[in-house]
Amino acid sequence: MTRKRIAFLAVCALTLVFVGVAWAGVSSSKGTRHATGVSAVSGSISFDGIWTAGEAKAFGAVIAAFNKKFPKVKVNYKPVGNNLPTVLETAVAGGHPPDMADIAQPGAVAQLAKQGKLKPITYAKSTIASNFAPAWQALGTYSGKLYALVFKAANKSVVWYNVPAFKQAGVQPPKTFTQLLSDAKTIKASGTPAYSIGGAEGWTLTDMFENIYLRTFGAAKYEALGQHKIKWTDPSVTTALTTMGKILGDTSNIAGGTSGALQYSFNQSVTNAFTTPPKAAMVFEADFVGSVILASTKAKSGTGFNTFVWPQITPGPDASAVEIGGDLMVAFRDTPAIEAFMKYLATPQAAEIWAKQGGFGTGNKNVPASVYPDPVTKAAEAPLLTAKSVVFDMSDGQPPAFGGTAGQGEWGLFQKFLQSPSNVTGIQQQLESAATAAYKK
Repeated sequence: MTRKRIAFLAVCALTLVFVGVAWAGVSSSKGTRHATGVSAVSGSISFDGIWTAGEAKAFGAVIAAFNKKFPKVKVNYKPVGNNLPTVLETAVAGGHPPDMADIAQPGAVAQLAKQGKLKPITYAKSTIASNFAPAWQALGTYSGKLYALVFKAANKSVVWYNVPAFKQAGVQPPKTFTQLLSDAKTIKASGTPAYSIGGAEGWTLTDMFENIYLRTFGAAKYEALGQHKIKWTDPSVTTALTTMGKILGDTSNIAGGTSGALQYSFNQSVTNAFTTPPKAAMVFEADFVGSVILASTKAKSGTGFNTFVWPQITPGPDASAVEIGGDLMVAFRDTPAIEAFMKYLATPQAAEIWAKQGGFGTGNKNVPASVYPDPVTKAAEAPLLTAKSVVFDMSDGQPPAFGGTAGQGEWGLFQKFLQSPSNVTGIQQQLESAATAAYKK
């Protein structure tokens, strides 16, 4: 993201260390079991991840549950934040990568796999196959080998809205983009800006563009642009950017105006919309917004905040398509401890621990919907199971230099577009130049 994962309230500087207890029902392919049925797998795992603060705490609960089953395995989780791609690149180049990592960019995973830096996780294939549909398995497969597990998924085709603000304006959640623009004007007239945008983090802007492009041109063309088979100077991109400009160009209807949007982080954009009184009425962002609302405001689920599906733009089968982000678990080494942890992460039990806390989506078909803590969370995650068309976050699948690095490539250029939404042609040319350079590498 997501990447683009919530920096939540502050970056956690401490490494989280969890030591555990044993898993009675599972044994490593390289381990043995005592007569009591307790696994003899032991060892330590260094793990670099993007999750910080609240998300790091949630993952810590997953590790703690794993530790109840494996007393001799120590998992050292290091919360790196959005700089993870750069940190990993440096570590890999220096020959000292962590044992495992949580990478939010499938493009980065593909590159590492191609370079032979990752270890296949074939040992977890049967566990993953029993819990995930083939489409989810394919997301972690490169050149015919399984290298990654999509542990955490995020529905990015969600809009979060302030219920009292919508009631005050007398509007209902819009179903089409035309209705969205009309409702936004009504909301503004009622005294509250319609949009809250966290433009200080460019990934929020790429997410907006991707939903617009997907709903305008469909999944096939979306994938083609993501693979750079379509140039960023293509007329389809012109159309999507022009559509996006109808939101970004409505500057008086954005909390803080353009200058404010450029300064607000993702967290601040969420807080702006759900503080009392609200500074805006809605936020375009993924299912993990709910965790920030609950952690940073007094708004209550259902009465204070709710969600609606990203409005349709072009009618058809892609009108309700879902864009997802995902955290892919990868391994740079292969040990009994790593194998045991990877297999555990593929189980519904591991997913349920985080899902109960909210802000967590999963493709694990054996996780019951009842595990989600409230109706709003269930509604935000339901499209992952029902959508006829699902695509991965476009920028996550691109070379990190273009799609996943702060201040450059897409992230930096969409921030420029936020400043000048009328400069469609100029931004297209800069996007194409940046993409060409990144793909050459």
